[in-house]
Amino acid sequence: MGILHVFDMDGTLLRGSSASYQVAQALGNVDDLIALETQLAAGEVDSPGFAVAVHRMWLNLTPALVATAFAASPWLTGIREVCADIRRRGEWSAVITLSPDFFASHLLDLGFDEVVASRFPALPFTEPVDPTGILNPIDKVRIVDRLRARYGLSRSCCVAYGDSMSDVPLFRQLEATIAVNADEHLDGIAATSYHGGDLTEAYALARALIPSSQCLSLPGPRREASTTVATNDAAFEPAGECG
Repeated sequence: MGILHVFDMDGTLLRGSSASYQVAQALGNVDDLIALETQLAAGEVDSPGFAVAVHRMWLNLTPALVATAFAASPWLTGIREVCADIRRRGEWSAVITLSPDFFASHLLDLGFDEVVASRFPALPFTEPVDPTGILNPIDKVRIVDRLRARYGLSRSCCVAYGDSMSDVPLFRQLEATIAVNADEHLDGIAATSYHGGDLTEAYALARALIPSSQCLSLPGPRREASTTVATNDAAFEPAGECG
């Protein structure tokens, strides 16, 4: 078998911030983003509506600006080291985030095997956002099931790292879960928790949750790392139990 480590990005790997905030900061429209996020929290706009709105706000966004924003973001330390250790053990790492793919894809450079994110048009924007390419929290469960099917893993051989309400559906499906700098939404759901700035410390706690006798890793050839997107259609219905 093996083990799949699934990481959230905003608030988890990206401590106390989000991709949207980092991009808005680079473009100088943080106040507009905060107003939009207030509407989202109040239920006045849904995830696709949020994506359409930030798309309009970010018409001047370029790949170079995204790269600068990514590099300046408050990432946890130890991300490269954790990814390297996961790979050395013959295990797999994935990031699943509701944030834009043009930002999240840079995580591949840190060593993750998969990055699954909401699909936005190529930068600079000349096309509209396709709402079916925007992820919601329940999609995290569907995507993990697809990855499990690919690697031949049971849910007991998956570890989830998250921080907020968007991680609740996945945390309810898995036993090995770690709340990283989390808010109250994961209270009583996560198997353990971590508060701090070093992913290697959270990773050490997570490894103690893994039933190693059931999830033996098999080092060998690995598929090329990739960025993918999930859409709300039949192709991303949950896969059946594997392993």
